[in-house]
Amino acid sequence: MTCPLPSCDVSVPAPREAPGVRRSPPHRFRPRFHWELLVCGLGGHELVGTDAQELRPEDAVVARDVAGVRWHRCVRCDSWLPLPPPATPERDHPPDRDEIELPLRGRPLRDRVVLRLIAINRALHFLALGLLGVAILLFSANRADLHDVVLRVVTDLTGEATSGAAGRHGLRHRVDELFSLSSGRLHVFAAIAIAYALVEGLEAVGLWYGRRWAEYLTLIVTASLLPLEVYELSHTVTPFKVVAFIINVAVVAYLLFAKRLFGLRGGAAADEAAREQDVGWDALEANTPAGAPA
Repeated sequence: MTCPLPSCDVSVPAPREAPGVRRSPPHRFRPRFHWELLVCGLGGHELVGTDAQELRPEDAVVARDVAGVRWHRCVRCDSWLPLPPPATPERDHPPDRDEIELPLRGRPLRDRVVLRLIAINRALHFLALGLLGVAILLFSANRADLHDVVLRVVTDLTGEATSGAAGRHGLRHRVDELFSLSSGRLHVFAAIAIAYALVEGLEAVGLWYGRRWAEYLTLIVTASLLPLEVYELSHTVTPFKVVAFIINVAVVAYLLFAKRLFGLRGGAAADEAAREQDVGWDALEANTPAGAPA
């Protein structure tokens, strides 16, 4: 790997590629998505020692002076940025390693982003199902007052007949049947919607914080609903149903193969070993330019 600093002419072999780095020429039709660049582009680089008065030799992994220019390394994407020394230093030297919390990078960073996207999806389900459950309860408690008003509005909007054979079909008839449901059945529907909303909310919180149990819960719940979605698609196909089915299949496949659930591809042990290859001081040192102490 070639040193990224302008005044360094020494090249040393790297034991393995750093996240976001490719030594071979890129393939035109096989682009690689760099999660580090995405996160740094949105939230900024993770730099260490920008408020330090001076740099020590042991700080060369994350910051160093070269030809009078101070260079700071992003500990997420491995970019080296020239910055002037601080006008008012807050510390004598950069913090020691045990004081630095290294950010995620490589595959662990990818997993964090994907899991949080799934968590947002589940949070939207939580809101929708929670509102549906509350709406059913409100409807059950006030349907006597709403019956005539709702039917009148539906009739005015659709122009459907209110008597004869035409009155026994269409949207107005379906709405009238909804009002005829017993309170007990409505309460059961509301309880199911609220219970499912709570499960979705639990998934969202657990996935947001990267909890393993939430991955299992999400996989089991999502996979259990796939047969029902297939049954619905066999009767009526709509763009919304197709998109929802594709998303759920992708979630199940990702959790099974990428997160190695139920012991697949080595299970949790293999997942942790892969994490250690990309995150930690060993991963940083393995891809540090020449001149840094081991």
